[in-house]
Amino acid sequence: MNDQIFETVVTTVAPDGAPHVAPMGVRYREGQVVLMPFKPSTTLDNVRAMRHAVLNLVTDTRVFAGCVTGRRTWPVTPAEQLGGAVRLVCADAHVELQLSQVDDDDQRPILHMAPVHEVRHRPFIGFNRAQAAVIEGAVLVSRLHMLPAAKVDIEMAYLQIAIDKTAGDGEREAWGWLLDAVAAHRSSVPAARAGEGVR
Repeated sequence: MNDQIFETVVTTVAPDGAPHVAPMGVRYREGQVVLMPFKPSTTLDNVRAMRHAVLNLVTDTRVFAGCVTGRRTWPVTPAEQLGGAVRLVCADAHVELQLSQVDDDDQRPILHMAPVHEVRHRPFIGFNRAQAAVIEGAVLVSRLHMLPAAKVDIEMAYLQIAIDKTAGDGEREAWGWLLDAVAAHRSSVPAARAGEGVR
């Protein structure tokens, strides 16, 4: 079976009302949205506590790059039907989700979320290659502690081609954050460890 994963941004709310923004790959199965957050996870804790979340479909890839480089505060606004839920202001579309089932697991619980309301906020005009490059770069940055430096360098160099050819201001800003994160990671990791393979 082709278990496709789609890159989205999930917004949740803590019991005290604090919003949380997290890029997350999701699966669509039998009319539901499936989330599989690793433990520990703020998204997991919030969904279990509040029993809802919002799936944000965004083309502003600064959100993806920002969240993996410490920029997790993005403007949100109340969801339309789920009380207490929030969505990203920059979302091109959002889907409000209600928790229907939890399959617990020691590492990655499976959250089955039922869509209850969906809204398109602006037309989708397509992705450019730089947006895809930023998302791939964000995935790499989220795994810097696991990947050898040479692999990161090769993949970032290839992605740089798409940035150079097709990026707008937003993608260039996001890419700069990712490059800074790689440099900061390298400066904090002893040279002997920087070339280690995946654990």
